[in-house]
Amino acid sequence: MSVKDKKTKKGVSRSEAFIIKWMWRTLGIVVAFAFLMFVLIYNGIVGYMPPIEELQNPADQFASTIYSADGVEMGRYYRSKGNRVYVEFDDMTHHLSDALIATEDVRFESHSGIDGRALIRAIVKRVLLRQHAAGGGSTITQQLAKQLYSPKSGNIFERALQKPIEWVIAMKLERYYTKAEIIKMYFNQFDFLNNAVGIKSAAFVYFGKDPSNLNIQESAMLVGMCKNPSYYNPLRHEERTRERRNVVFAQMVKAGKLTQAECDSLKLLPIELSYHRVDHNDGIAPYFREELRRMMTATKPKRDDYPEWNEQAYIDDLDAWEKNPLFGWCEKNRKPNGDKYDIYADGLKIYTTIDSRLQTYAEKAVRSHMGGKLQPDFVRERRGYKNPYTNNTEELSSKAKQNIIRRAVKQSERYRVLKNAGLSEEEINKNFATPVEMNLFTYSGGVDTLMSPMDSILYTKTFLRCGMVSMDPTNGYVKAYVGGPDFRYFKYDMAGRGRRQIGSTIKPFLYSLAMEHDLTPCDRFLNAQPTIMVNGKPWQPRNSGHGRIGEMVDLRWALTYSNNWISARLMDEIVSPQELVRMLQSCGITSKIDAVPSLCLGPCEVSIKELVSAYTIFANKGMRSAPIMVTHIVDNQGNVVAEFNPQQEELLSEDAYYKMVSMLLNVVDAGTGTRIRNVYNIKAEMGGKTGTTNYNSDGWFMGFTPELVTGVWVGGDERYIHFNSMALGQGAAMALPIYGLYMRDVYRDSALPYSESVKFKFPDDFNACYSDLVSYDLGEGGNGDDDSGPELVEEIF
Repeated sequence: MSVKDKKTKKGVSRSEAFIIKWMWRTLGIVVAFAFLMFVLIYNGIVGYMPPIEELQNPADQFASTIYSADGVEMGRYYRSKGNRVYVEFDDMTHHLSDALIATEDVRFESHSGIDGRALIRAIVKRVLLRQHAAGGGSTITQQLAKQLYSPKSGNIFERALQKPIEWVIAMKLERYYTKAEIIKMYFNQFDFLNNAVGIKSAAFVYFGKDPSNLNIQESAMLVGMCKNPSYYNPLRHEERTRERRNVVFAQMVKAGKLTQAECDSLKLLPIELSYHRVDHNDGIAPYFREELRRMMTATKPKRDDYPEWNEQAYIDDLDAWEKNPLFGWCEKNRKPNGDKYDIYADGLKIYTTIDSRLQTYAEKAVRSHMGGKLQPDFVRERRGYKNPYTNNTEELSSKAKQNIIRRAVKQSERYRVLKNAGLSEEEINKNFATPVEMNLFTYSGGVDTLMSPMDSILYTKTFLRCGMVSMDPTNGYVKAYVGGPDFRYFKYDMAGRGRRQIGSTIKPFLYSLAMEHDLTPCDRFLNAQPTIMVNGKPWQPRNSGHGRIGEMVDLRWALTYSNNWISARLMDEIVSPQELVRMLQSCGITSKIDAVPSLCLGPCEVSIKELVSAYTIFANKGMRSAPIMVTHIVDNQGNVVAEFNPQQEELLSEDAYYKMVSMLLNVVDAGTGTRIRNVYNIKAEMGGKTGTTNYNSDGWFMGFTPELVTGVWVGGDERYIHFNSMALGQGAAMALPIYGLYMRDVYRDSALPYSESVKFKFPDDFNACYSDLVSYDLGEGGNGDDDSGPELVEEIF
């Protein structure tokens, strides 16, 4: 026997002893290396280790939630896969934590972040025995660590370190958080797909519930999804998801959370979803929410960022930047750490002025009138024509029409994409003439069809547009806001961003200045077409009404029936164009306004929101209230970080105010707004003004009570798209019905704080016909009634 093979005292050969010795040394080196790596990882020297402050306060990214004034969640702001809303542990049903612990980490309550038994089992079965169904070794805390902190690994070394890093982070999380807090963070972090990030979103998306109201089978299904939400997606793989849910039930039996009898009974139940699709396009007030998002995230306007043709947008935004604290709020304000606020990730709670009930009635009124009456009438009138544009060649020549259509093509996203791809004009034209599959808007819902892109552009332009804003005149709170017929298909906001000519809705401002010049509603003017010289050329305004031509008529009658000739006389004899421009600018209108005599008939372009704010002077004792969209903002720690207060300015004297209210009430009682009484049977004391522009391009109605001021506009996408018929195209027919339907629903809702019995309060000694210069007897000047009876008047300028 060689020396090498001699036995030791323990019966082991020297060669075996040598091998054993080196095995122990190797093991020691491995253990020492592992310990060293653990220390290096723990202290952030190797791999990624979040700072202690971040572990103590994880930088969770949560969606910001928008609430109505009456406490209804209106929607959320979030980036892709960011629709997460924070929920406390106590606000989750115990079924969720029971199911999660039983399924994912049965020893969760006893370990300190790493489950040694589960880890050894996973290593032995997966690595040594190659069993793929051996179960995982990751604890709930490790899974949370991965969700919170594991960056994507870019190479083999980083992938090798990823699991040890998760172990270390898990141990640290266990050090800083209770078990309940870890469960809470896990559910708040998990992405359940379909824009359902976090348990609050998931409970709503899949079941239309809050997490506290989930039953045991709903809880088990959501916990089952945690294994692989894509594979166990109940919308696509219902049976597979049901089987996974039943596995969760079985695990709950093993953990003592269910009896076998309960489990057997629950397994027989089908999955019953109440799916709520979550999308930025869905929910109430989508135009309002988009405008609010745009305003809060705006940066200081720079002229170069705006197209040459849209200088007005730059003017509007610059004015808002300087005067409106909500505009650019995220840019102007800082969090405690000095960073800017991010509405997509900071979990803000934004409390708006919108009343969800009024908003619902406004959207209902728009859809009812536009889809049920106006759009069918327009389609019937345009039947037989190739496109929605007017066939009046005096208004629009054939060549100009083709240029407009061509411009619409070039402004489309399809054209831009094709042009950037290098296609020639001929190839693009061929593409636009080739039918493709698309989804088109109808008032009955989207329709999938085959149509050429060119035809689809013309089809879309066939639909009339609209906008509506309702505001509390006493504080400027915007209560309802509708920017178009359907946000999903018509993104452009006609309530706050769009501007159209306002026609005769400008006349109350002209008359207000006349009252400030010491006139009264009873002062009389000759009702004949005036001739006014403008830059050496005669201007003669038209009038579509034919009542009392050649007679002396008082101002009350003239405003009641929206007489253009009297407005022109006021502008020529009493009020200067410059005065009217200053008045409109004081009322918050930022449009470029030419100081010309024809301004008295409303050729200036104004947004609905601006005009509604301007009309608050007639409902709020001469005080103009700037529109307010948000009352306050709360951060994710519950701190109020912003409050927004009413901004008001007195623009009318008390005497002029009462005179104007008395005349505008008469518009609804006896003039162009009588449909409010005759058709919608609204008895409330209410003032208003209709407005219609040339060729019926724009229809307006402005209505107000002491509690609400509301403006409605209806018209085509372009001013050359309109009704030919005055009966259908005037403001009293296009816009007023939306207001009537809206206010009728508002007054019918007894839960709302609005009453038809509320009246304007006039002084006991008020005499509308008294002036320091002249005093008329009501009978002598006329009481506002047309001898020929009320007539609906189109206001053409």
